Amino acid sequence: MWSSLPSFVAVYPEIILVLVASFMVLSDRWIRAKDFFTWLTLITAGVTLAVVFWTSGTEFGASYAADKYGLFFKMVFLLALFLSTLISPGFARIVRIHFGEYYGLMMFAVTGMMLMASAKDLILLYIGLELMSLSVYVLAGLVYAELRSLEGAMKYFLLGSFASAFLLLAITYIYGITGTTYIEPIAKRILTYGLAENRTLLFSVALFVVAFGFKVALVPFHMWAPDVYEGAPTPVTAFMSVGAKAAGFAAMGRVFLVALSLAKVSWVQFLAPLAVLTCFVGAMLAVVQTNIKRMLAYSSVTHAGYAVLGIIAGTKEGMAATMMYLFIYALMNIGAFGIVVLLRRKDFIGENIYDYQGLSKTHPTVALVMLLFLFSLTGIPPTAGFIGKFFVFRAAFEAGHPYLVIAAVLASCIAAYPYLRIVMLMYMKPPEKEVALSLTPYLWVGLAFSVAGVLIFGVWPGPLIEFARTCCAGLIP
Repeated sequence: MWSSLPSFVAVYPEIILVLVASFMVLSDRWIRAKDFFTWLTLITAGVTLAVVFWTSGTEFGASYAADKYGLFFKMVFLLALFLSTLISPGFARIVRIHFGEYYGLMMFAVTGMMLMASAKDLILLYIGLELMSLSVYVLAGLVYAELRSLEGAMKYFLLGSFASAFLLLAITYIYGITGTTYIEPIAKRILTYGLAENRTLLFSVALFVVAFGFKVALVPFHMWAPDVYEGAPTPVTAFMSVGAKAAGFAAMGRVFLVALSLAKVSWVQFLAPLAVLTCFVGAMLAVVQTNIKRMLAYSSVTHAGYAVLGIIAGTKEGMAATMMYLFIYALMNIGAFGIVVLLRRKDFIGENIYDYQGLSKTHPTVALVMLLFLFSLTGIPPTAGFIGKFFVFRAAFEAGHPYLVIAAVLASCIAAYPYLRIVMLMYMKPPEKEVALSLTPYLWVGLAFSVAGVLIFGVWPGPLIEFARTCCAGLIP
């Protein structure tokens, strides 16, 4: 009898996260030692990562696969959880967030992301998307005493609901013409029935582009990003800017490069102009921002435009470059948000770019760390951001898209201005006021970890890109 039951080995990582998250949410009322939840989250992230490397196989009628492609993205999600947890304790105390429900919701969101990365069935992908989205909606509005937090959460919920509806509609059309929602059989039936030029399929492709465009903040589906990034608690902004974006790209890889591989000409025609728009619009709107969280929101939009170039390339090298880029983006972006958290005090928000004026005179070490993150986001060697851009641009160029690469490089020149403006304020302007820091041991470790990653992968990227190539080898022949 027992042999007929599913083993669930492939979903052990998700089971661990759900069990621990449920315990946290239920026990928050009675456990007063808030550091307990922080440590439990960090330990759970480490244990889950180890289990991810140990598990393999498929479950639930082959609708879920614990393969190497999913493994890499799960590593990115757990890295985002780990770093976001490290930058959270001091901020959470200041704004009086309940630690149990806060970390529990982050774990539920990561569970949804992991389901999206390993889903081989579109329905399971949708379930993972909803689990992630619902958790992040609540996280974005967790500081309910602030109107901007509630406003951002409501906008994210409404626009996210539209994105979910577009995804469901796309799945419906795909099912209608192929008779299946399984990703690999979809590709086979498109080939067998000669559906590559079918109008219904092309309409479904357009709907997928819109749905995923919302999730990764491609222009013109980015309108939620600045308000949500500004209103959400800063550690949540850091977490969602990396985790939700990486989950969207994981789903795009499976859907476009596997299920819709024969319709590549069609989805490239949709994605290519969006990539150019995303790079330029994000860069230009970041230039005029004075709130650093809104600036990083538009920066995130621009980086989505860079990352999607690997998808457009449609090759193993392109997907590996995108995967590598997302890993590096997690390190440098969460690190930058960590500095924003560092300046936050009970009576001082520290989100205006002029709050960083003269920081090198008052806190030279903090200014140097922020300088490294900003240089990496700009793409200046020898930081990891330069390496990430190089591999993505090279993959797109080799795949026959030189004009997209030229456009992305020009957009990078514009995008450098808002980063370098903060560097100028930190190093070339005198301080107008004394800025105290809310440095916790957790935050110190998180920043040190991010700096180490940005520098190490900036000079020694070989192991990371080779690992990414190995992980996507099974996805793309």
